[in-house]
Formats: sequence, structure tokens, C-alpha cells
Amino acid sequence: MGYEIDFLPVGDSNGDAICVRHGSPDAFYIHVIDGAFKDTGENIIKHIEAHYGKHVYINNMVLSHACNDHAPGLIQVLERFDVKALWMNRPWLYAQQTLPSFHGRYTLPGLVQAMKDMHPYLIELEEIAAKKGTPVYEAFQGTKIGDFLVLAPSKARYIQLIPDLDKTPQSYTEKQGIVGAVVEALRSAADSVKESWGIETLDDNPPATSASNETCVVQIGLFEGKRVLLTGDVGPQGLNEAADYAGANGILSPPDFVQIPHHGSRRNVTPSVLNRWLGNPLPNRDTRRGTAFVSVGKDADKYPRKKVKNAFMRRGYVVHATRGVGKRHHKGFGVRTGWSEAIPEQFSEDVGDE
Repeated sequence: MGYEIDFLPVGDSNGDAICVRHGSPDAFYIHVIDGAFKDTGENIIKHIEAHYGKHVYINNMVLSHACNDHAPGLIQVLERFDVKALWMNRPWLYAQQTLPSFHGRYTLPGLVQAMKDMHPYLIELEEIAAKKGTPVYEAFQGTKIGDFLVLAPSKARYIQLIPDLDKTPQSYTEKQGIVGAVVEALRSAADSVKESWGIETLDDNPPATSASNETCVVQIGLFEGKRVLLTGDVGPQGLNEAADYAGANGILSPPDFVQIPHHGSRRNVTPSVLNRWLGNPLPNRDTRRGTAFVSVGKDADKYPRKKVKNAFMRRGYVVHATRGVGKRHHKGFGVRTGWSEAIPEQFSEDVGDE
């Protein structure tokens, strides 16, 4: 069974829009993950029509999490195509379980409404699905979505995160303290922070990413021994939970293809969790374990963070960033007309701008 993974351009800012086709060129399944911004929806439609066919249907559409740079573009896609199943987790379904965490601020109906008001794009997707007869399913740990298996979040951890969905994560200044941040800024300005192949400066205890990011659906596709790991915007907590589940099921090993989480943010990966998933850093650059893609907006020049990019390379992964253009990774599908060989990212020794 072959597969091709398309990371589509999402405009100037960071966002995710991913199309996966697996099977054979004549008999295949389509798996769409996230739709980035509202105007990205039309690009997804054009891409599917041009490369998969105008009269195809989408087997599975997955929203990794309820964020405005992932959900809006799926609305047009759901309206245009016959979608056999929509997978998304909706916090208001767990209002009863989480109501005590809000300490009397809401009645149950009030909390349900507040949660819906926070996630208007989910409501719109839900309404379109109901109108078209598309079933909506939850995507929790252990769920099979076609040839993909959901590794995280577990339902219990998702419910635990719901009360924090509207909270801002800790800043780097808060983590370091004001004095520490000033010292670090002065040090970086005076003497650029350097990395080499054997020196890694990625933080093993970064400030937390948002609770919303930690609810991301992490899924692994298994295609005749090839592993495809899609991570959305998940953080270290979710990646560790996913690794625990994969290990318990005998499928924890370096993937052949991996999505770098959250556009290469330094909050979302640590050396420890990368070692669990990708293996320990390699002694030299000659060994290759797989390919890593990261979705980056055309004008989001600081992403992926250099420390993050270097960390994936150290562990044997060739890194490709979209930077406003589409990128394709494939096995078993031929060369696509009009598409040229992608140029990978280069290792950066100077990471002092971070």
C-alpha cells in the first residue's frame, strides 16, 4: 500500500492543512487533517480536484483541535465534498464532568453555551455535517480512523484539560524571571548562542504550550511497515502520552515520516520526548531515519525554531518547511507532474535569535 502526504500552503501565518491519500493510484482512501484558515478551504478543494479527482469523496476528515488556524478551512471542504466521517472532539459534550472545575461561575446550560461560543467553527462544522448526513465521531486514544490509530489524547486527559482551554500559557519571561530574561537577552545580543552537531540547547523543561494544543489528536498511520506520525500542535505532555500508548501496543519506533508539532515551536518538543519517538541523537549526519515536515506561513520567518529544526536533524530526519508553498512526501505513488524536488532545511549553528 502506497501513500502520499501533502502539506498545503496556508498563507502568510502559520496553520495546518494536510491531505493524505493512501492505497494505490486506482483505488485509494483520502484522509484530510485540518484546514487552516477560512481562505485555505478553497485551496484544499482545488488540490483534491486537481490531484485526486473532481468526483472523489473524503473517507475521513479529522480536526486535530479547536483552533482558528486549523478549523475554518474545513468548512468549505465539508460543504464541497461527500465526507464519510468527521472526527473532532467537542468540549461541551463534557460540560457535566467539568462543571465543578469552574467553581460556580456557570450553570450547566451556561457552561455549555460558553463552550460553544468559544468554538464557533466547530458549531458550523457540526451544523453542516447534520445537514449533509455526515456522522461526527470523537477521536480519542485507541480510536481507529481508517488506517490511522489515535494515540492521544485519552478521553480522561482531554476532559482534564477542558477547564484550561481559554487560559494563556506561561511566557518565557515568567519561566526565567525578569532578571533571567534580561540577562539572556543581553547574552544573546553580545555573543550569539551556538549549536554544533554534538551540542544541543533545546530546553528539556520549556514553558507549557496551551491546553488547547495539548488536546491535539496525535495519529499514526501504518502502511506496509512504514509509519506516518501526525502531531498537529501537540506539546510534550501529549507526545509522551502518545509514546506510552504506542509502546504498550508494540508500535513505538522511529517513524518514517513525522510532522514537527506546532510549526516548530520550542514549547512543543523536548530532547527527552524526541529521544522517545525518534531515537537518540546520532554521532554524525550520515545516518537517516526518516523525513520531517513542518507547516510554516510565508511570512513566519522565525519558524521552525532553529533549535527545534536542528534537534530533528540530529536524530536522523531530513526537515522540510512549507514556507508558503505545498510540500509532498510519497511512497508508492509516482512523480507528480509540475512538482519539483523539494529543498530541505539546513542545519543552523547560530541559534541566538531565539
